[in-house]
Amino acid sequence: MALLLATPAFAQTLPYHSDPSAREVLPSANAVPAIRFLTTADFPPFNFRDSSGELIGFNVDLAKRICAEVNVACTIQAWPWEQATNALSDSQGDALIAGLAMSDETGASFDFSSTYLALPGRFVTRAPDIGIFDASTLTGKKVAVRGGSTHETFLKRYLPEASIVPFDSEIEGLVAMRDGDADSFFGDAMRASFWLNENLDCCGFAGDPYFRPQLFGEGLAVAVPAGKDAIRHAIDWALVRLKDNGALDELYLRWFPVGFY
Repeated sequence: MALLLATPAFAQTLPYHSDPSAREVLPSANAVPAIRFLTTADFPPFNFRDSSGELIGFNVDLAKRICAEVNVACTIQAWPWEQATNALSDSQGDALIAGLAMSDETGASFDFSSTYLALPGRFVTRAPDIGIFDASTLTGKKVAVRGGSTHETFLKRYLPEASIVPFDSEIEGLVAMRDGDADSFFGDAMRASFWLNENLDCCGFAGDPYFRPQLFGEGLAVAVPAGKDAIRHAIDWALVRLKDNGALDELYLRWFPVGFY
C-alpha cells in the first residue's frame, strides 16, 4: 500500500517555469555558431561521471537538447566547482549549467537564462499519513526541519502553529520523521526526493509544493557572461521549445523518478 501511495509522484511533469506567453527570438546562426557548455562532475543526478567515466546527468542531457534545438555545435566540459565560474569569466566557455545561484554577487558578472527547474519546499510524511495530511492543521504536530534553514524561516512565518523540531541536516530530519520522532518533515523538495528514492516503502510527499523564490531561491538557470545576449536568448528560446514539445518533461521524469512537484 505504501508504494501505491507514493506512485503519483512518478507521473508528475514540470510546471511551466518560464512565461508561456513569451516569444523568444532565435538569433541567427552567425550570432551563435556554437555553445560551449561548462559544468561540474560532482552533483548527481545533474552532472556526474558514470562507471566508465562518461559525463552524464540531467544538466548534461539538457545542454545537448538545447544545442540540438538551436541546431548549433555543442561541447560540454567539466570543471571543478571552485574553478567553473572563473573559466566562464575567462571565456573558456559560453554558458555554465551547474546550479550557480542567482544573487546580487553573481549577477554582477553573469546574466541568467529563464529558470528551467524551480526548487519548492515540500512536506514529507510516512505513507499512511499522506492522504490525510493538511498543512492548515499543524497545531501540536512536530515538523522536522534543518535548523537555521530558509525552510525553518518559512514555517515560523507562515505556519507558526507547527511545533518545529530542528536538526543539523535534512537527512537527520527525514530519518526522525520516518522513525516516528516527528509527524512530518519540511524542506527542499529536490533533496528530499533523493532520499525518497531509497525510502519509497515508508514515506512520500504530502500536500502541495511551496514556491517562495525570496526564501528558497530562484531555482536553476544557465549562467552566461554578462552582455552575451545572443547566447542567452538562444538558450531561452530552446527552453521554451523544449517545454512545449515535451522534451523537458521527458528529461525530468528520466532523472527524477520521484517527482518533487
